[in-house]
Amino acid sequence: MPLSAIELHRRGVEAANARRFAQARRVLDAASARTDDPDLRARIDGTTAYVLAQTGRPAAAEQLCRAALGRAGLRAETVALLSGQLGTLLMHGGTLVEAGSMLTRAIDTLTAQGEETTELANCLMNRSVVRMQQRELGLCVDDLERAVAVYEANHDEQPLAEARHNLGYAALLGGDLVTALTLMTRSRPTLAATSDLAAAISDLDRAEVLRDAGLTTEAENLLAHVARQFGAQRMRQARAEAEFHLARSLVRHDPTGAERTARTAARRFLALESHGWAARAHAVRLEALHRSKPQRPRDLDEFTRTAKALDRAGFHTEATTLRLDARRDGTGRLPRIDDTAPTPLRLRAHEVRAARAAASGNDRAALRAAAAGLDLLTAWQQSFGALDLQASAAMHGSDLMFTGLSAAARLRDPATLFEWSERARHLSQQVAPVRPPHDESLAEDLAELRMLRAELAGADWTTDARVRAVRDRVRERQWAMTGSGRTLERLGLAETIALLPPRTAVLSYVFTGSTLQGMVVTASGATIVDLSWVKVRTALDGLRADLDMAAMTRGGLMGAVTERALTARLGLLDAALLAPLLPAASSADHVAITVPGALGGVPWAMLPGWQASRSLSRPRCRGCSAGGRTPGRARRPSDSRPALVSPAPRRRSTVPRRPGTARVRRS
Repeated sequence: MPLSAIELHRRGVEAANARRFAQARRVLDAASARTDDPDLRARIDGTTAYVLAQTGRPAAAEQLCRAALGRAGLRAETVALLSGQLGTLLMHGGTLVEAGSMLTRAIDTLTAQGEETTELANCLMNRSVVRMQQRELGLCVDDLERAVAVYEANHDEQPLAEARHNLGYAALLGGDLVTALTLMTRSRPTLAATSDLAAAISDLDRAEVLRDAGLTTEAENLLAHVARQFGAQRMRQARAEAEFHLARSLVRHDPTGAERTARTAARRFLALESHGWAARAHAVRLEALHRSKPQRPRDLDEFTRTAKALDRAGFHTEATTLRLDARRDGTGRLPRIDDTAPTPLRLRAHEVRAARAAASGNDRAALRAAAAGLDLLTAWQQSFGALDLQASAAMHGSDLMFTGLSAAARLRDPATLFEWSERARHLSQQVAPVRPPHDESLAEDLAELRMLRAELAGADWTTDARVRAVRDRVRERQWAMTGSGRTLERLGLAETIALLPPRTAVLSYVFTGSTLQGMVVTASGATIVDLSWVKVRTALDGLRADLDMAAMTRGGLMGAVTERALTARLGLLDAALLAPLLPAASSADHVAITVPGALGGVPWAMLPGWQASRSLSRPRCRGCSAGGRTPGRARRPSDSRPALVSPAPRRRSTVPRRPGTARVRRS
């Protein structure tokens, strides 16, 4: 017996939601041919419009929807569903005002009928995405929470997971990273069971949360996984974009992997004739190639061709950045960069000047260029109110910092080395918060900044006029709230020595990326000691495993073996890190240490070099105030927060995305 038009329509909806569009189109055509019911035919046309839009025919989809809405005699519920479908199509096309109007019309009509249906919740979901793109985050959350309640009441597990995921994305935009990650993680199993594409979208959003929380490695692993999933779904442009963002994240700490990934992305973009994106991927590949092989001569013709392609595609900042990188080796003249240029470009100019000076042996000039760049970075970071946005900008400072540290280490001047050690420590203390600020107006402005960052993916988002206006508003509000006394000061070596309590020493470790030095600061002066990074790195390999084994095996033959292995490893670290420095601190009873991130995993209190008469302690702050100096009272070196260990600059990535990737429900 032939299937009824109603049953065929139901199967067409299921196939469309499962992205089996060819099957959906066949079933829907058959359903339309088997009915004379105007309401059912209008619904079939609405579903067909969705399939047309998803298969690259948005204009035909919109025309079909409008034609169905123009028919006379349709029931109010049918008109509401078609209005919701048209609103969704308009949303994808960027016609947000009319999209919101059509979706609101559908929601009001369905609400008036008195039933909390799945169709109503679908319209609420789609209107929430419109409101997200219009940067009305509070109204967006209201729609999502109402949709969640309807889905829960109707036991619709799949759309419920999608709504909760979108609530997580809204929490990300609002700066609540804990809630964002919690909601996305809970929703993922249901979305993954639905389709690989749903899982890929979920993982892409979770990668953004992890990135903003500072978990760059986890974010990069997810991006690699997402790229493979998009590939399995034959979504070649999406796959190439994910690979491009992964390469840009890897370029500073894994240039070999970045070069390989960017080359693959460029090849995919060219196959799709997406020449602007291909140029961007080529630019990342060139940067990664010369980071991994700095002695390799630069192919200036390739740099020039790629920069011209970026200019043609409208990526002028990236083009000038590439021209700067082409002259990093000291040859030729640098392009002129004025004070009105985007801040990332000005930072890259300082970075290149510092690298050129260091390569020519002019360490003082390298220090000046690096310091000017870091001062610019600090001012730029402080213009953003949210530390996750500040930390996204901090990735621009890693090369400047390591260039300055290396130059300071070569000069072997205690005051200079101490200054750069403190610079590194201050830069490292920019930590992304996981909760939004308490001030409601400030939170709204920061949410708008995050949404603009996502909306302007692929561009220098900080140069947009809307971004500048919101950022200025945030800065003015913060200054009015906190006053100028909140700025924390770095202390120089002489001032630190004068303020050190009696019989106290500071051991400061400085890692330049390839070498390790230690500095001992006491009331009588400062001493620089060269350390063996090779020995330290060898001893660190396997330390975590030894500590884990020692914790799990206590007593017995195995316990004795693991204890001996751990004791031997700690002895190697002691000999490489403490033994060379302690003679210069022999008169100290209390020792404070500051270390770079490379030494962040060292269990300092377990090292055998500490004698009973000497304690590893936090330096006491006798009367520190939040606003810097307090006349007549001693201050602790650096900032007002006591710290046993302060990590070195962390490399961060920023992978901006458009908010439209939030999950959308079909009406």
